[in-house]
Amino acid sequence: MSDGTEMAYRKVDQRFPVHSQDVDTEELPATSLELEWDMEKELEESGFDGFEPDDSGQHHLGNSTGNTDLDMEFMQPSASPRGRFERLEEESDYVAHTRPAPKNQQGNFSRMAKLFVAGITIFICGLLIGYYGQKGSSKNVLPNNITTPTPPVSSTAVPDDGNILKAIVQAIEGYSIRNVFRNLTLFAAESDQGSSAAHVMEQWTASGLTEIRLVNYTVLLSLPDTDQNKITLTNSSQCFYPSGQQCSTLPSTPRGKKEKNDLLYSYAAYSAKGSLEAEIIDVQYGTTDDLLRLQSSTNVTKKIALIKLGQAPLLYKLSLLLEAGFGGALVYIDPCDSPQREKIGDETFWISLNPGGDPSTPGYPSIGGSFREHRTNLTTLLVQPIAASLAKALLSSIKEANGNGCFHLANSSAVSKTIRLEVGTVSEYRTIQNVIGYLKGSINPDKYVIVGSHHGNNEELWTSSTSIITEIIKTMMSQVQKRRWRPNRSIMFCSWGGSLFGNIGSYEWAEEMEHVLQSNAVAYINLFNPVVGNGSLNTLASPSLRQLAAEVTNTRLSLNCTRQEKCSGRKVDSMQVEGNSDFFINHLGVPTVQFAYQETETSMGPGFLSEALLVHDALMAEALDPSFNLHETVAKLTAEMILRIANEPVLPFSVLDVALEVQEQLKDESVASDQMLVLASALRETAQLFQSDKMRPANDPTERDPAHLRMLNDVLQNLEKNFLIQQAPPGYYRNILYHLDETSNQFSVVKEALNHCRLQQTNQTLSTVLSMVLNSIRSAQVYLKAGLDVFENIQNTKKQTDF
Repeated sequence: MSDGTEMAYRKVDQRFPVHSQDVDTEELPATSLELEWDMEKELEESGFDGFEPDDSGQHHLGNSTGNTDLDMEFMQPSASPRGRFERLEEESDYVAHTRPAPKNQQGNFSRMAKLFVAGITIFICGLLIGYYGQKGSSKNVLPNNITTPTPPVSSTAVPDDGNILKAIVQAIEGYSIRNVFRNLTLFAAESDQGSSAAHVMEQWTASGLTEIRLVNYTVLLSLPDTDQNKITLTNSSQCFYPSGQQCSTLPSTPRGKKEKNDLLYSYAAYSAKGSLEAEIIDVQYGTTDDLLRLQSSTNVTKKIALIKLGQAPLLYKLSLLLEAGFGGALVYIDPCDSPQREKIGDETFWISLNPGGDPSTPGYPSIGGSFREHRTNLTTLLVQPIAASLAKALLSSIKEANGNGCFHLANSSAVSKTIRLEVGTVSEYRTIQNVIGYLKGSINPDKYVIVGSHHGNNEELWTSSTSIITEIIKTMMSQVQKRRWRPNRSIMFCSWGGSLFGNIGSYEWAEEMEHVLQSNAVAYINLFNPVVGNGSLNTLASPSLRQLAAEVTNTRLSLNCTRQEKCSGRKVDSMQVEGNSDFFINHLGVPTVQFAYQETETSMGPGFLSEALLVHDALMAEALDPSFNLHETVAKLTAEMILRIANEPVLPFSVLDVALEVQEQLKDESVASDQMLVLASALRETAQLFQSDKMRPANDPTERDPAHLRMLNDVLQNLEKNFLIQQAPPGYYRNILYHLDETSNQFSVVKEALNHCRLQQTNQTLSTVLSMVLNSIRSAQVYLKAGLDVFENIQNTKKQTDF
């Protein structure tokens, strides 16, 4: 460090404090009780009435799979290079001593003491005579072999949390995940769409989880119309479906389907409805540079853009098209961008234009009595996804790529085609369900570590994430039943509905619970499509959790590294992630982490291809990972992250990494003002001081009390909330600590504002964004400094009271 301050928060050998015993409220220390929240009362006040007090005595879980995986033996991670808070553990060798009486008082009581002792001796002798007389008279009742008194009743042995974590992680096994996966896959193939949530609940109940509830929301969905969307060439009157098939031919049946029409799955949910006859304009990826090339030479008003998926969020690119004056958009995937194994560019797909939540209740939950806006579309553009084969037929030329046998689709500016685009959707109110499971914490039950997966129908890749979270529940509940173990903080297991329409289930639940989650949500662990390739492990985490994620990943993969492609690429990035973590990141500022296996980086394409929702073969995940080793690795990594965050007395968050990330994003001094650089430097100095010897609540035994620990964790938990800006471009995160891709070297919103100014030919947008970034850095600095001042004031007060 620049100031030479020695880091104070060092790791100790024992990872967790001895606190795991499942105890009632009256058994907790008095100092802890004063700070403990009444969990049931809090949930009643917040409308969260589905949870009942847990009774571990009611668990009847059989022995879980206990085969020890020697290849995955647990290792203590090394100490962090940037410092980590030392565990706040109680002194185990503390012994109470009786203070002797002063010498000047001993002489005054010597005679009285002798008389008192003599009287006591006579009294004890009488008691002994009576006791042994009574014992002798009752020998005929007790067995003759009992010669020693019955030992006193002792409290239940408190389990070691370090061993608990090791046991839970080692108990996770691939074949057990595969069994759950096959059960879920079979159920999804044979049942209707509305019953998957109930089946997930049954699986979790069978795994030992007792506190589970279904949460229902009636939401507005945008569904495909039975009257198929069409593209017609006006000069030849040729009519095509989005798949590229001519309208005169019968539709084909997709792979793995029996009676469902794949054309129903090629549409844009929440698109505008209607028809438009206009010229097609090739805009390539629709980026700022692509639009700038058209701006000076082409009139795009009410034209139809032919746009590739990738390079930037689709919602952002559509907003640029709308701003430029386009009236419609045909979206496709360039075959050269498709992963080699999948070739998704040749298939039909559907997309959602919903940024998140129920469109009929924007910003508030879809519960009874809520006002509903019947918003049948979320854009005025007519949007239609099409297969690459149809895009190729609409273009007049192709461009060969760099010798890989693939051809990028392009268009000749001298050739124009006019089409008639017909788009239709049906808006319906339907009920979606969330499954919420709850493992109550023993010390801080009002603090939640949230683990999220999703469920759906047999067109969705949801069985992988659900089978992993079910296996994690089973291994944890086995320890609850066997050892009466409980984590420090509560763990919430969530399976969301309506994810593919815009993360509706997670949004509605979080909006309903928003005020509770703002103060109580500690972290969100994202399990969304954990195995979509068999190449490299992709680890994404917020800056405050990057250090812990790197420790867990490097430790775990070093024990299970059998292929070179699995052993590389262990870098942890803070990038935008897909799935249901959106509300927690962008509205609550909750630190988030996700582990997922993907294709190798060379075949990943330009990014954001996952926005294309495909009709998947239900067994694709098993084909990718037949032995379920990849599923097992993701499950072990996820379980260890959950337990580390839920158990460690001081949250394993790095405020210094957040400050370093801010400085990293401000390296471009042409954009960063002097004031911004000064604030970033001050933030780093405060973060260093926050983890230095000058801040000693974790090292000084005299300050190891729940109040100080609670204040410290509050600062760590809430720091990222300061980086939520008021508004961001469509598809961009409001949390500016996350960036679009790993090549970005500055805040994504700043980079976008720079490019957008070139289109608008004004600096107003850039000035607004820079002001929001500046205020975020200032807010974080003030917040962290205020927390530091509280501890310094406490230390000064203690020093004064010691005199």
